[in-house]
Amino acid sequence: MELTDYRNQIDKIDDEILDLFLKRMDVAAKIAELKKSQSMTVTHKSREREILNRITENAGESMEDYAKVLFSTLFDLSRSYQSKLNSSKNGELSSRIKEALANTPQMFPKKGIVACQGIEGAYSQLACDKLFGSASIMYFKTFDGVFNAVQSGLCNYGILPIENCIHGTVNEVYDLMQNYRFSIIKSIKLKINHALMGKRGVDISQITEIFSHEQAIGQCSEFLKKHPNIKLTVCENTAVAAKLVSESDRNDIASISSPDCASYYGLEIINDKIADDGSNFTRFICISKDLRIYPGANKISLMMTINHTPGALYSVIAKLAALGLNLTKLESRPIVGKDFEFLFYFDLDASVYSKDVLSILDEFNETSEKFVFLGSYTEG
Repeated sequence: MELTDYRNQIDKIDDEILDLFLKRMDVAAKIAELKKSQSMTVTHKSREREILNRITENAGESMEDYAKVLFSTLFDLSRSYQSKLNSSKNGELSSRIKEALANTPQMFPKKGIVACQGIEGAYSQLACDKLFGSASIMYFKTFDGVFNAVQSGLCNYGILPIENCIHGTVNEVYDLMQNYRFSIIKSIKLKINHALMGKRGVDISQITEIFSHEQAIGQCSEFLKKHPNIKLTVCENTAVAAKLVSESDRNDIASISSPDCASYYGLEIINDKIADDGSNFTRFICISKDLRIYPGANKISLMMTINHTPGALYSVIAKLAALGLNLTKLESRPIVGKDFEFLFYFDLDASVYSKDVLSILDEFNETSEKFVFLGSYTEG
């Protein structure tokens, strides 16, 4: 037989599989209707285990693992379909989202009281200036202070860094997300330009200690490796590092900060090309206390706990894939007080204007032990 003959056989089998799949989903729909009338849950683990045991036994040793993956996927699709059919047209979460869509102003605000971590010259301040035309900034020493200022109503908005393209996730911010209620209303990617700066007239050969934030130090590691005798001291913020150098009586210290900090604090740039990568961006989120969804929102962020069982995370991802949703970020953080259990953060390219998206969000909200819709927004 030729390759074409085998392909023709595959095409015929695929058609038969599709026909059987549609019949199976039709029966699943009838089961969903019956479960709904009897107030039964969609998931029936013992029934699924019974089927998997029968399937893997009949598949034979060489095919049992493949058969298990195939039917586990079928179960995921069936559960998702049944949940969609049984879900309320106005689930608690989808109702809140629709209310936010109706009540959010058509234009993103140009001004407000904004909480930023650090001091004047911090990258959070630069991100704030790009987002708002005329913001009144309140500075806080910690990220915790920013979250608290927004939740308490002291500030209308907060700016927080969550990810750098070189040094990765800002873990502290993700950990703090578990402790506060807020909504992400916009995100922005800011070009990061690190510069080494010190007192006027000071040369790199005179520097014995450099101050900066740990992320900035990590993003300039190749430059710092060339100066192994220079001590590195971590500060809470790159702007704080520049201010410390400015106010010190020492001439042998420098900071890694944004070039703007040199003019803010009367320092001189010693070297403005110290970053490992010239294409260095940090992603910042803008948060508010209340759920607001501005027109054009095309990204969704959420966090949830997932059953600590094999395939549980895969099941969630499969449901998203079934709707054609692009998962752009997946982050896990340990849950304090629970051994080896994690809270998962998801970023999706998805729109809350889609009924299917609202349906899957309602499903997650109803079935997950802890589920938080972090927001729907645009990214600049």
